[in-house]
Amino acid sequence: MSGFVEKPEAVEVPGLTHLHTGKVRDLYQNAAGDLVMVASDRISAFDWVLPTEIPDKGRVLTQLSLWWFDQLADLIPNHVLSTELPPGAPADWEGRTTVCKSLAMIPVECVARGYLTGSGLVEYQQTRTVCGLALPEGLTDGSELPAAIFTPATKAAVGEHDENVPYEEVARQIGAETAAQLRQATLAVYGRARDIARERGIVLADTKFEFGFDSARQLTLADEVLTPDSSRFWPADVWKPGRAQPSFDKQFVRDWLTSPASGWDRTSEQPPPPLPQDSVDRTRAKYIEAYERLTGLAWA
Repeated sequence: MSGFVEKPEAVEVPGLTHLHTGKVRDLYQNAAGDLVMVASDRISAFDWVLPTEIPDKGRVLTQLSLWWFDQLADLIPNHVLSTELPPGAPADWEGRTTVCKSLAMIPVECVARGYLTGSGLVEYQQTRTVCGLALPEGLTDGSELPAAIFTPATKAAVGEHDENVPYEEVARQIGAETAAQLRQATLAVYGRARDIARERGIVLADTKFEFGFDSARQLTLADEVLTPDSSRFWPADVWKPGRAQPSFDKQFVRDWLTSPASGWDRTSEQPPPPLPQDSVDRTRAKYIEAYERLTGLAWA
């Protein structure tokens, strides 16, 4: 069992219809049929949405995504229409809300990997492949791959793991032409983002994207993009293959939850406990540091 420790009540806003509460985002639809995405301060780990929030996290994710959409605009269109608050929306939605095109979403997590870690490392250690792609001998945790690879996954429900699948299976499910579009777009966007991050002293190890088709059947980048929630960012100055890398994400949260101090057994069906203030503060600082290093802007 996993999911929300306690699923939050959706905020009711006149003129908006609540569609979905996800791990991090709440999704609404306005009268024009556009989607209104609100990034919360919720944080998840080990397939649980935790009872403790990280202040400013929703604003960091939103503002960083918007910055990246601008950097990528010449490569691929995105779904953002506006960042204006809908009439009647609560004041605390400011900075965390985007009004977006309603797209026909493609049910594939589009993962690009430039470095070996996570589930890719586990598969490599067993078979010397990742999603069916053969890789050279001698790679270890944190190794840079000879070239970035597209390793798609099928989207899972909240509380379930996305499942890595071979490219051929994606092509079978959604069609060869669409699968080829996804692979090309994913690797192009990853390549641009990796180079930008590298200039700022950050290794973009891997990341995942979501795409949909707009009304003109144009492939469009959606959801969030290149944030610490959807990407592994490592400080380049301490990157060293052969070990787990320090990262700009929820590392402090995972470390505390798996420590004796938490008293939590992740193999049980019991939900995780509230986070201590120190873990909250350090995690917030990491998200803000990632934003500032990538964008070159001071967090306000």
